[in-house]
Amino acid sequence: MPQSFPPDKFLNISSPLLDVRSPAEYTAGHIPGALSFPLFTDEERAQVGTCYKQQGRNQAVELGFAIAGPKFAQFIAQASRLTPDRQVGLYCWRGGMRSSAVAWVLEMAGFQVSLLIGGYKAFRRWGQGLFRTSQNILMLGGMTGTGKTEILRALRELEEQVLDLEALANHRGSSYGALGQPSQPSNEQFRNLIIAQWAGFNPAQPLWIEAESKRIGHCRIPDEIFQQMEQAPVIEVKRARSERLELLVQDYGQFAVEDLVVATERIRKRLGGLKTQQAIDFLKQEKFSQAFDLILDYYDKTYTYDLKRRSVPFHEFDGGGQSAFEIAKQLHYSVQKISQSNNNVWGGSSLESEGDDVNWELINGAQTLVGNL
Repeated sequence: MPQSFPPDKFLNISSPLLDVRSPAEYTAGHIPGALSFPLFTDEERAQVGTCYKQQGRNQAVELGFAIAGPKFAQFIAQASRLTPDRQVGLYCWRGGMRSSAVAWVLEMAGFQVSLLIGGYKAFRRWGQGLFRTSQNILMLGGMTGTGKTEILRALRELEEQVLDLEALANHRGSSYGALGQPSQPSNEQFRNLIIAQWAGFNPAQPLWIEAESKRIGHCRIPDEIFQQMEQAPVIEVKRARSERLELLVQDYGQFAVEDLVVATERIRKRLGGLKTQQAIDFLKQEKFSQAFDLILDYYDKTYTYDLKRRSVPFHEFDGGGQSAFEIAKQLHYSVQKISQSNNNVWGGSSLESEGDDVNWELINGAQTLVGNL
């Protein structure tokens, strides 16, 4: 008999996870890391569904076995290639007949099978509940070109908890954000990717997230998480405009001019016709610094407006002349110091870099930095 597990236990099994739903269902969204192992093609699934509606369950089951039966040897061979130790986890939409049928076949062939109780639908419902878990979020802010993505990566290297939403969305969050990135996941799959990471976070430790708008490309941040982000303290990394432009040229100057022009055209209404045309002319001349200098006017105004509407503790960190790792190292060290003290609190303050240390100027009556730490 297969072993059955709830979502939290199922995700932790060491065996390969096989999604036996149709290819279209898998493409729309699946458990991160699971492999597509369809019992039916999209067309076959539609046939069985139509039969169920028109003729009833028994006839649909017979049709299903007639379609899938000739594939059983193929299923066994394919599963053997995927898992030489013959241990697999299976799930379908509701943990019903499709996963049970494949489990039966594989068990007959000597596989040890684990099933997800309630199937993919239960995983999604479980994830929805996870998002209601309060995390000690620290928002990493900073105007365009301050290197926030690289700082997040460095924080992760220092074993800080990080939720890199732009990496999960395959998009850097601006009109230029899709350049050099793979295709974005579906909004459903974006949510699944967040579920898989959110499940592993410790609520008693700080969680770093970059300050984002509600949407990253076409991916929408779950409401429950975005609400927590909106209420979290913000650490704003400051750099001189010249330094930001240098970083932007490094990041975006490598892309085709035609692609940069298309991305610039998308913000024409917000940037203004004259500035847009000037920026495009600079791009065509490969004068990237001058082009990005004009474009920054729009993004800086947008960022400033977003910060002003937030009524949360706000802190500035001078990152001028420092690498992403140097900045991350100081932020990591400072958070560790504060987490060891019950008396330190957040308030409106600025962070001043002094070598490997950071002085935290705290205001009386401010909110606690990381909850109960």
